[in-house]
Amino acid sequence: MMKLFHSLLLTSCLLSSGLSHSQSFQITSPDIKQGKLTESQVFNGFGCTGQNISPALTWKNAPKNTKSFAVTVYDPDAPTGSGWWHWVVYNIPADSQQLATGAGSENSTNLPSGAVQGRTDFGSHSFGGACPPQGHGLHRYIFTVHALKVDKLELPAEASAAMIGYMINANQIAKTSFTAKYGR
Repeated sequence: MMKLFHSLLLTSCLLSSGLSHSQSFQITSPDIKQGKLTESQVFNGFGCTGQNISPALTWKNAPKNTKSFAVTVYDPDAPTGSGWWHWVVYNIPADSQQLATGAGSENSTNLPSGAVQGRTDFGSHSFGGACPPQGHGLHRYIFTVHALKVDKLELPAEASAAMIGYMINANQIAKTSFTAKYGR
């Protein structure tokens, strides 16, 4: 019995040591420090006077079977009953590992070839920065990279962020997120 226990313990240690060396899917941003958005990532409109620049995003260790990526930025604290979609980018090629600062501008030429910006809750096909209501407290902005099992999501140009999100979730094999906060 003791021999079996030691064998199981050794096997467990070997398996867990192998797992600890595996790399997990990760997203980071050199533009967002200490989990807080700056005036660069704040919307310019609706009473906000930010620069409305999408932050640089970098990801690594995506699953090997990834065929494309999508990036979303979502505020679950918006007083709408359904949150607020600030940015939706999909059909990002599988060999991409980043979006540059400012890639979310309207008609951007700074996105990877083939990438599409979906319509946000601002009604535009571009990044829309943070702009919570005055005095509403800190809002959470969830930046997510989704690894997808398809090369391309076939969606109409005016698809809502909810429809795009549905298709992302239906084709997702992994995702990684971080949350930044902003209030005014």
